Amino acid sequence: MYVCICHSVTDKAIRKAVKQGHETLEAIQQELKVATCCGRCKHHAREVIEETLNPETFDFNLMQGAFA
Repeated sequence: MYVCICHSVTDKAIRKAVKQGHETLEAIQQELKVATCCGRCKHHAREVIEETLNPETFDFNLMQGAFA
Protein backbone atom coordinates (compact mmCIF):
# COMPACT_ATOMS: atom_id res chain seq x y z
CA MET A 1 0.00 0.00 0.00
CA TYR A 2 1.22 3.51 -0.71
CA VAL A 3 2.15 5.44 2.40
CA CYS A 4 3.56 8.53 0.66
CA ILE A 5 1.81 9.54 -2.54
CA CYS A 6 4.09 12.54 -3.13
CA HIS A 7 7.16 10.30 -3.48
CA SER A 8 5.47 6.97 -4.35
CA VAL A 9 6.72 5.21 -1.20
CA THR A 10 5.04 1.99 -0.13
CA ASP A 11 4.85 0.28 3.24
CA LYS A 12 6.93 -2.52 1.72
CA ALA A 13 9.71 -0.07 0.82
CA ILE A 14 9.68 1.36 4.35
CA ARG A 15 9.85 -2.12 5.89
CA LYS A 16 12.76 -3.03 3.62
CA ALA A 17 14.65 0.14 4.57
CA VAL A 18 14.05 -0.51 8.28
CA LYS A 19 15.40 -4.04 7.91
CA GLN A 20 18.47 -2.57 6.21
CA GLY A 21 19.18 -0.45 9.29
CA HIS A 22 17.24 2.78 8.72
CA GLU A 23 15.36 2.60 12.03
CA THR A 24 14.13 6.18 12.59
CA LEU A 25 11.75 8.41 10.70
CA GLU A 26 14.63 10.76 9.97
CA ALA A 27 16.70 7.94 8.47
CA ILE A 28 13.72 6.76 6.40
CA GLN A 29 13.14 10.33 5.23
CA GLN A 30 16.74 10.58 4.02
CA GLU A 31 16.61 7.17 2.36
CA LEU A 32 13.15 7.27 0.75
CA LYS A 33 12.04 10.93 1.00
CA VAL A 34 8.83 9.83 2.76
CA ALA A 35 7.09 12.66 4.69
CA THR A 36 9.34 15.34 3.19
CA CYS A 37 6.79 17.04 0.93
CA CYS A 38 3.30 17.66 2.32
CA GLY A 39 3.88 15.63 5.51
CA ARG A 40 0.44 14.02 5.64
CA CYS A 41 1.99 10.53 5.65
CA LYS A 42 4.34 11.10 8.60
CA HIS A 43 2.08 9.40 11.16
CA HIS A 44 1.51 6.33 9.00
CA ALA A 45 5.21 6.09 8.14
CA ARG A 46 6.01 6.07 11.87
CA GLU A 47 3.46 3.30 12.40
CA VAL A 48 5.05 1.16 9.69
CA ILE A 49 8.50 1.71 11.19
CA GLU A 50 7.26 0.81 14.69
CA GLU A 51 5.40 -2.26 13.40
CA THR A 52 8.55 -3.45 11.61
CA LEU A 53 10.81 -2.89 14.60
CA ASN A 54 8.38 -4.41 17.14
CA PRO A 55 6.01 -6.80 15.35
CA GLU A 56 5.15 -8.69 18.55
CA THR A 57 4.07 -5.59 20.46
CA PHE A 58 2.51 -3.48 17.73
CA ASP A 59 -1.14 -2.76 18.45
CA PHE A 60 -3.07 -2.98 15.18
CA ASN A 61 -5.91 -1.07 16.83
CA LEU A 62 -3.78 2.06 16.44
CA MET A 63 -4.28 1.85 12.71
CA GLN A 64 -8.08 1.66 12.85
CA GLY A 65 -8.32 5.45 12.84
CA ALA A 66 -6.22 5.63 9.67
CA PHE A 67 -8.86 3.72 7.73
CA ALA A 68 -12.02 5.15 9.27
